Amino acid sequence: MSILWTIVIGFIAGVIAKFIMPGDNEPAGFILTTILGIVGAFVATYLGQALGWYRPGEGSGLIGAVVGAVIVLFVYGLVVGRQRRAI
Repeated sequence: MSILWTIVIGFIAGVIAKFIMPGDNEPAGFILTTILGIVGAFVATYLGQALGWYRPGEGSGLIGAVVGAVIVLFVYGLVVGRQRRAI
């Protein structure tokens, strides 16, 4: 059940992050939005544990997942933007 919950929270976090940071360089589609949110949740959990906000084994919540997804979306935009300029 926790995997399903992570996917649902990841999708919601991905959608919210795409509303916060709209742009041309964003991934589109249900699957990529969900992956964006899930990766964002992992990023938020890792950073939160490194900074001492979360205990080991404790994951980030929806707000942390959204912040992580915004970070991932920002990095994705930088990487894709550079590749388009190089072509």
